[in-house]
Amino acid sequence: MYGVDVSFLQTKVAEGALLPSVALQATVSQGYETQLTVYRLFNASVGVQLSLPIYQGGTEYSLIRQSKESLAQQRLVLDQTRDQARANVVTAWGQLVAGKSQVSSAQAQVTASEIALNGVREEAKAGQRTTLDVLNAQQALVNARNALVTAQHDRVVASYNVLNAIGRLWPQVMGLATNVY
Repeated sequence: MYGVDVSFLQTKVAEGALLPSVALQATVSQGYETQLTVYRLFNASVGVQLSLPIYQGGTEYSLIRQSKESLAQQRLVLDQTRDQARANVVTAWGQLVAGKSQVSSAQAQVTASEIALNGVREEAKAGQRTTLDVLNAQQALVNARNALVTAQHDRVVASYNVLNAIGRLWPQVMGLATNVY
């Protein structure tokens, strides 16, 4: 953004070379003489100089074109940077939404695995299931809890990615009392 401002001002400076310039000069002097006829001398002069560029070989016009081209390039870079920032926010937000749905899905899976394990244990007590079936149900519950922890981790990381994408993951913004390097 600052690059656009600098290029704009450079264009204005280059265009200013085509404008007339005015210079004002003034001098005042006071002196003392030892002669009797003129004891005190006072001199003052004022001059005005007007410069009007008529023809300078086209150098100024080429500098103006060059600075306008630089301005257009800086605007393009700014637009690309804004588009990239928007894309980063959209991607991070999508990951956060997906992470939230994965957490709720994993929680439902844990609940279902707990219910299934309790059912398998009851059937094992009745003699309808083997110990291997109980161990398999316990392993399914462990896998579901592992998936839940992974989904919670991914959701937290996605929330920090959103904060980073919108520019709120800086120590100054977060109010942390730390040295910024």
